[in-house]
Amino acid sequence: MRHRSAVHQAASLLLRYPGPEWAGQLAEVTDATADLPGEEAALLRNFCARVATEPPLDFSARYITTFDRSRRRTLHLTYYTDGDTRRRGESLLRWRTLYLAHGWQPPDDELPDFLPLALEFAARCPRAGRTALQEHRAALELLRMALTEHRSPYADVLTAVCRTLPGASPADRAAALRLARGGPPTETVGLLPFLPRLPESAPPTAPPAERTPR
Repeated sequence: MRHRSAVHQAASLLLRYPGPEWAGQLAEVTDATADLPGEEAALLRNFCARVATEPPLDFSARYITTFDRSRRRTLHLTYYTDGDTRRRGESLLRWRTLYLAHGWQPPDDELPDFLPLALEFAARCPRAGRTALQEHRAALELLRMALTEHRSPYADVLTAVCRTLPGASPADRAAALRLARGGPPTETVGLLPFLPRLPESAPPTAPPAERTPR
């Protein structure tokens, strides 16, 4: 369990916006995972090594392009199944209620389904956090596949996270979509942006500070 918690904490750090402390954070994750066994830790170290030499401003721009300009790659988990529907408010409330029930107060400036927050919660409250991540397995897998298709180094981070969860990953996007559709809620509004014939990118209506689709 400590191994999974360390992976979740490291992934949480790596999936946040790369600000002025980014180089130090990469070094911190590299050091913290140096003695961890398993492919998950190796994937995180590989990510750190791949991006360490990229100029900070360039990498910040890449983060925005990766996660803010495409609905396929949003870091907000409930968007994958709820989209911009009223039902999504109920899903967000469930996340917030889960945090509060375990004595964890999430920040007010971010939605509670933001993946780095969910991963930090999983690191602090492993049993409840891992269960919550598993319940959103379809969203995680769809994001992993989208990052792989985008040839993003962040695919290593999502692959590491998915491998901490029980069971095998879906074989392809169709299987991941079936997994997403198979559980409540049954509407598919949130899945529409991920169907092959629809355009990948969404209009960049949110400013960089807001980052992902709300």
